[in-house]
Order: sequence, then structure tokens, then C-alpha cells
Amino acid sequence: QILEGSSAKGFGDAMLARRLLGNARSLCARRWMGSQILDMEPEGVVEEAGTPALPLESRPWSPDSRRCGVVAVKCGMMSLWDKWGVRRPITVLWIDECQVTQTKTEEKHGFNSLQVGAGSKKKKQVPTALLGHYAKHQVPIKRKLAEFQVTRDALLPEGTEITAAHFVAGQHVDVTGITIGKGFQGPMKRHGFKGLPATHGVSKAHRSHGSTGQCQDPGKVFKGKKMAGQMGKDRRTVQNVMVYQVDPSRNLLYVVGQVPGHKGNFVLVKDAIRKIWEGEHLRLNPPFPTYIPKLEDELSIDVADVGPDPYEAAIG
Repeated sequence: QILEGSSAKGFGDAMLARRLLGNARSLCARRWMGSQILDMEPEGVVEEAGTPALPLESRPWSPDSRRCGVVAVKCGMMSLWDKWGVRRPITVLWIDECQVTQTKTEEKHGFNSLQVGAGSKKKKQVPTALLGHYAKHQVPIKRKLAEFQVTRDALLPEGTEITAAHFVAGQHVDVTGITIGKGFQGPMKRHGFKGLPATHGVSKAHRSHGSTGQCQDPGKVFKGKKMAGQMGKDRRTVQNVMVYQVDPSRNLLYVVGQVPGHKGNFVLVKDAIRKIWEGEHLRLNPPFPTYIPKLEDELSIDVADVGPDPYEAAIG
């Protein structure tokens, strides 16, 4: 249509018409490829050659073993009372359809890791390249992706679902999230400064940070100086958080204490690197490399053992 409707008489007009026709063809080709990927179902994609087909089976722990973590949703906080009547501040974490979306091996990628995803999204909300990634690895569309470095004996096949039974009550975990944004804050709130005197010698500068530098030499404020600025929205990890209760039927984790982030935010939960081993022995025995469901297993709520009565211990 472009060639027929053009009134090109010279060489320049003919080249322009040919270029316009090529652009139109490439645009149609891109749209066609995008529609093919959108209509592509994970079951109809052939797995890429060289992707390891790892068996899903239970394996023994080793001192160097490192398991995969999970992506969870922070639901909020509540209170629970243990068997001795002690109140425990609890954060509830929901593991929403967490699956292994990609397995990376040392032979192919130079390191061993597992990419996991949680949640769900509509196709129109996901870029075309990411849709192709999900279709290639035969996994459904996920809302949040994360990657955990693991040891070779902890690798899992793609599509494996990781549930709340991946953890056991009483073990400790490290939780990573994005802290709540506080906006632009002063040095007293941001860094815990004492502030200036409240009465003598201070005129309307009681919450300021005071001097920030030296004299003409060096004549500048050094980088990293604690001053007023943006507070929050940083990636932070809370270590050694105890898992108080595990509800595998609803995929809920009840951990003791606070977790960074707003309610509804995604957090990363993995085994605590400082608390998994006690000398040469495991403190507890979490399933390795993950929990494999069986028909005879009963999904019951697992509560941590809090030890002897603290009041009797205090009296004694």
C-alpha cells in the first residue's frame, strides 16, 4: 500500500518508501511475536537443552549445606500466649504459592542458586520478555521473584513448590525486607542524636545536629556524615528470628518480633546462618532440601517448645 500510494519519481523517494515498508513489516513481526508469547502456555514449551532434571528427594544434611529460602507476604502483627502464659509478639507471614522458577548450576552459570517466585499476576501486567521466561521454565506467572544461593545438594527441580512446612517450629530464620519510608527526618529521629540544650545559649535550634565540619582545612563535609536526610525505604535484614508456630494447612509462619516493611510487602525468609548449627550438630532437623508432601502426612500446627516455666526458674 505504501509503494502503490507513493508518488516517488526519484531514487530518494523510492528509498524512503522502501524504508517505510520495512518499518511497517518489522512492527507487524514484533506484534505477531508478542501475541505468540502471550498465547503460549507453559505446558506447550519444550524445556531448554542442558537444563538439569534434578530429582526431588530427601537428602542428608552436611556442615556446608545451605537450603533455599522463601518469598512471603507480611500480613501484620498479633499476640500469642505460650503454655506458661507468657505473651509473645508475633508477626504473621504468608507463603503465597512459592515455587522454584529457575535452577542455576555451577556448570552452566558459574554458581548454584535457585530463583523462586510468589504470588500471581495477569498476563497484561507482565513484560513480554518476562512472560517468555515463565513459559520457558514451565511455571505460572509470579508477582515477586527472588534468588537464593544454595549448595549443590540443595538444588531443586523447576516448578517445585516450597510451603510453610519447609521450616519447623523453634528454628531461627533471617528475614529481609524494605523498611517503612519515613520521609525527610532530622538527626534526632534519624540517628538518635541528643540534640542541643533546651534552655541557655540555644535560639530556636534545639533539634539541630550542630557543627558538621572543621575549619578552612579541609573546608568540606566528609561523605557519610550523619545529618538530616531521607529515612527508611532501605533493605534491612533481621537476624535470628525464632519461628514460634507453623501452620502448613494455610501456609502461615508465626515469627517472634518485628519484621521490616509495611503490611502486604514481600519479605525473604531463609535459615539463620548463625543458629542452624550448634557445634557439629543441628539445633533442629528441618527437611532437606525441602519438605516433600506424602499421602500419609497429616498437616497439623507445629508450636515451638518454649522450655521450662520461667516463673519457677526466677523463684528458684
